[in-house]
Order: sequence, then structure tokens, then C-alpha cells
Amino acid sequence: MNFRDWNEQQDLTQFLHHEARLLDEHRWDEWQKLFTPDGLYWVPLVHGQTDHLNHASLFCEDALLRSMRARRLEQARAYSQQPPTRTVHVLGNIALESRDDEGCTVRSTFLLLEWRKTEQRTFGGSVLHTLRRADDSWRIQTKRVDLVNCDAPHEALQVFM
Repeated sequence: MNFRDWNEQQDLTQFLHHEARLLDEHRWDEWQKLFTPDGLYWVPLVHGQTDHLNHASLFCEDALLRSMRARRLEQARAYSQQPPTRTVHVLGNIALESRDDEGCTVRSTFLLLEWRKTEQRTFGGSVLHTLRRADDSWRIQTKRVDLVNCDAPHEALQVFM
């Protein structure tokens, strides 16, 4: 790995850690600004799913739907958020998959610990970020989260992965 590649890898790692911190701190508006205007947040329902348009997904959200979810999580009267959900994202195995003139694709793994009311849940899987350069910073064009147990029955999934 040459110096340029090393610096880019560090930049991408910092970007992903920053995204995780925004999610854990419930800084939804800042998190949403990490996406391109047409950015997509996708959590497939089955392993190997290649299409988010013609198949059901756990989540498949554009800017409007992400904003609606964030507003629900902020809602002071939302029963499911009394007390508010707390999360910790742990990232690992961050690797640059591909690069072109417009941006890059980065794969990582994650563990998510969620505390809600009296229940603790754990989620894990891999994430594929398609990133684009914009104004000397990265923006998320697509965030695909593949849960290890995506095809298992889940109680209401409210938090962002």
C-alpha cells in the first residue's frame, strides 16, 4: 500500500467512524447530510438480494423516508422511545473494495448494541458504502447493510444500522 492509498484508507475509516458516532449520538440531521441527494439506505430482507425495487427489504429509504424515521425517533411522545433508545456501533474490517474517478466502494463489518427500555439487542453484519466525492468530502450514495440474521423474525427495527 503506497502513501496515497494509506491516506485514503485513513480518510475513509475516519468517515465511517464519524457516521457511526452521529448515529450513536442521535445527530440525525448531520447524519442525513452525509448522503448525496439521491442517497439510498438499504437493508435487504434475504441474503444475496440484488434488487431493492422488486423485492421486499427490511429498510429501503431515500431522503424522505430517512427523515421520517429520524423524526419518529425524536418524537417526545413516541411510546417506543420512552426512554430513548441508546446504541453503540463497533466497526471493523474496513476495506476499500473499488475506486473510480467519481468515488469508491468500502466494505466493513459492524456490531450494534441497542438498549431499549429493559431490553438489550445485538445486531451484526457487513456494510457496503458507495461513496462519492463532493466539496472535498465524502457523501454516501448507497449504504447497504447486510444483517447476518436478515431473514430471521425481528421485533420492530427502529434504529439506523
